[in-house]
Amino acid sequence: MSNPQGCFITLEGTEGVGKSTNLAFIESLLADAGVSYALTREPGGTPLAEELREMLLAPREETVADDAELLMVFAARAQHLQAVIKPALQAGQWVLCDRFTDATFAYQGGGRGLDQSLILDLEQRVQKGLQPDLTLLLDVPVEIGLARAAKRGALDRFEQEQIGFFERVRAAYLQRAKNQPERFAVIDASVTLVEVQEQIAKVMAGFLKRHLSA
Repeated sequence: MSNPQGCFITLEGTEGVGKSTNLAFIESLLADAGVSYALTREPGGTPLAEELREMLLAPREETVADDAELLMVFAARAQHLQAVIKPALQAGQWVLCDRFTDATFAYQGGGRGLDQSLILDLEQRVQKGLQPDLTLLLDVPVEIGLARAAKRGALDRFEQEQIGFFERVRAAYLQRAKNQPERFAVIDASVTLVEVQEQIAKVMAGFLKRHLSA
């Protein structure tokens, strides 16, 4: 299946919400519906963007300036958009992306406390109006998410932050969802996996019906 312009779906959430497992579940829903899609992630998605991802996530003794972090995120995004996301959408493919700019507003805006207007300016310059058609936000209390993340092994630079950082990240995500209810679907990811995927399936069924019958 393809449309003149593909649909752009993003999956968001803090640490330990189950993005990897549920990304695979969303893939299965798209495949069952006969949708041609590209799976990608942020930061990353291209060789250059993946190198920037490694730089962003790697623990290091040097303190990374907040502005430097933000600019690396958008450098990776600019490359990702140019090489992967825009060509796929223009070809009528759907794009399923693990995180996008909402993560920047949450982590760099909420978590780091950077000026929202600076992020907005970069968003406009890099994306030129491009926004996801649907954003699924997996939400859990921070303590639960961090406990899950700790079981995965070594923590990256972001996962090593203090709990207050993640509380601000979660609050920023939920505020964005409240401000843009037409795009966001908030999924309670604190319940069982079966219950989480029931919520996701319901949202996706409605979205697929609207866009495949258009």
